[in-house]
Amino acid sequence: MAADSPLKPSTIAVTAGRPAHQPDAPLNEPITMASTYVAGGDLEYGRYGNPTWQAFETALGELEGGRCLAFSSGLAAVATVLDLVGTGATVVAPRHAYNGSIMQLADLEARGRLQATLVDVTDTAAVVEACADAALVWLESPTNPALEVADIETITRAAHDAGAYVVVDNTFATPLLQRPLDQDVDLVVHSATKFLAGHSDVLLGAVATRDEELWSVLKGRRDLTGAVPGTLEAWLALRGLRTLHLRVERAQANAQELVRRLQEHPAVSEVRYPGFGAIVAIVLAQGAMAADLLTRKTSLWVHATSLGGVESTFERRRRWKTEAATIPDALVRMSVGIEDVDDLWDDLRTALDGVV
Repeated sequence: MAADSPLKPSTIAVTAGRPAHQPDAPLNEPITMASTYVAGGDLEYGRYGNPTWQAFETALGELEGGRCLAFSSGLAAVATVLDLVGTGATVVAPRHAYNGSIMQLADLEARGRLQATLVDVTDTAAVVEACADAALVWLESPTNPALEVADIETITRAAHDAGAYVVVDNTFATPLLQRPLDQDVDLVVHSATKFLAGHSDVLLGAVATRDEELWSVLKGRRDLTGAVPGTLEAWLALRGLRTLHLRVERAQANAQELVRRLQEHPAVSEVRYPGFGAIVAIVLAQGAMAADLLTRKTSLWVHATSLGGVESTFERRRRWKTEAATIPDALVRMSVGIEDVDDLWDDLRTALDGVV
């Protein structure tokens, strides 16, 4: 496990996971394209490890204050963690969460692998009560796409008292805004596709933990199932990580200013924002058709389902049939990018003016 660094997160993002400073050594970890290694070392075979993955894992592990494993996608990381749950055991999870995670839970429950209990994470007492029978408590804070915030510390204490593990999907907050391992959480999961890589060109997932036994078990499962990242993807994600602090700072500042302006626009009946991060949700007063129209009337804002990139994207989440029925039909999830905030607002306001 990586020791807690005395360096600030922005410095860690730039410096961690680099080669040793030696004459003529590269500043960046090279892309190692290898499926096979000479026998006798720790790697042996391409499914067991790669220096480029390990550089990314080192950097993210230091940012999260634990030890990291990279996976082929965020959902591969989710699946590997859920594989820890014994047959018939209960998983407590948010009713509003990343659609892929909820769908995995539904699939596992339908096949008799586990029992899923979906909760409102803002009702801390109800979540604590649900923990009593749980083997695993899965949290998002803020939730996707409702942007609800959970009391992570209180829920974690209750889960541990019940003998359950706690996982936090930290994709929205990133380790710059929230470090769940510092709150005694057992595992942190990321879709590194989003803010960590940050340029809408990578599929990658990651898990971080301070528990060496859990790390070893997850590493063994990754080796066995082959849910490993591509070398180029790991290199791109590490390259993106170097500017994470700059991107998050700018995108969050943009989001906060847009929230202020959106609250005053007559086309918007509700603005959801947890107070931090770069994800905002709005509910259109005129309903789902107005929300769909909004996402097609802009020139800077891109209608797309992913998030966390340098560009601003948005979508009406209920266009997906698998989105929770408790999400408003007219809710638009907005991933605020790093463009000039006045340009973003001018584009958005013009589109909003057309759907009042």
